[in-house]
Amino acid sequence: MRVELRAAAKGRALSATDAAYESGRAVLVCEETEQRPTVLGLLASGRLRPSAGEVAIDGRVDAASLRRRVALVDAPDVSDPDPNVLVAGVVAEELMFAGRRSDPIAARRWLAGRGFDELASVPISSVDPAARLRILCELAALREGVEGIVLVSPDRHGGEPAVWWGLAEELAERGLAVLVIAGRASQTALAATTRGRVGRPLKPSRAGRLRRTGVAR
Repeated sequence: MRVELRAAAKGRALSATDAAYESGRAVLVCEETEQRPTVLGLLASGRLRPSAGEVAIDGRVDAASLRRRVALVDAPDVSDPDPNVLVAGVVAEELMFAGRRSDPIAARRWLAGRGFDELASVPISSVDPAARLRILCELAALREGVEGIVLVSPDRHGGEPAVWWGLAEELAERGLAVLVIAGRASQTALAATTRGRVGRPLKPSRAGRLRRTGVAR
């Protein structure tokens, strides 16, 4: 699967942006301000129609297919969990969306199987960034037909960018197409730690990408 944004824009919220992500790759696109990362995430996952340009999946403009095949993860005010919901509740809801058993026992078992059993009764807003993002991404990947993940502003939670970037690379190695939208400070930090794995900036100049070599399919 390959998704391409070709001069995709949304009124004043987001100017023309070119980007692409595909199966087996993790890509970082830089976008800043409070609103733009979420708008870009909505466009890149087929949940918002561009006012100019286009978003194509496998060479065709097909928003319905894009929505089915790409999960939008942790986008502020769109797909992020309510801060007061307990982790077990978040897991139960996502298991339901994935068509799996979703009662409290199943949610706790899912968490225990991934070493997060102690977080079951903790509000999601109080969870360490690394654990939060791991839980949300793994749950999104369970949904039937999901081949890609768009993760929005993981850097807003704090922590080391290398941690969530490592998660993105891991998901890509499993065959998923992964797009991460974050700020320039994160791009700079990752460029300093990935040494030689930094791709050239995407156009327009505000966008950039990091791509792990050797995992393209």
